[in-house]
Formats: sequence, C-alpha cells, structure tokens
Amino acid sequence: MDHSLLSLRAALVLLLAALAGAVAGVLTAFAGEGTARSLLCGLAAAGLAVPFFNRLVAADSEGQSPSRKGAGRGNRRG
Repeated sequence: MDHSLLSLRAALVLLLAALAGAVAGVLTAFAGEGTARSLLCGLAAAGLAVPFFNRLVAADSEGQSPSRKGAGRGNRRG
C-alpha cells in the first residue's frame, strides 16, 4: 500500500471543519446552553464548514491558481 487513505487536501478540509465545530460547540457551552445543544451546534457547524473549506482550499488537480488565470491576456485598464 503505497497510497494514503486521505489526500493532504481532504485531511486539511476535515481538520479545519473539526476545529470550526469544536470552537462552535465550546462557545455554545460557554453561553450557558446544555451539553446536547452544544454538541448539536458543533456538529452542525462542522457539517456546514466542510463544503466551505472544500471550496476555499485549492484543488490539487488544477494547473494554475485562481489568481493567475487570465494573466497575460491584456486584462489591463487604460
């Protein structure tokens, strides 16, 4: 087995989502809500963070970064 179970990008997206969910759950607990509500809030935040971070982190298969697309095509104003 030469390949890993998760790619680096997938691991980063899941790690950031887990951190966002943990922070949301802890903040909800500090706000005085119960354990069940804090857990549900953290899980909901983590679930919503996965597509957000998936879109935010650049894909490996793309050749160019989004900021470099269209560079050199005369996109100047003037």
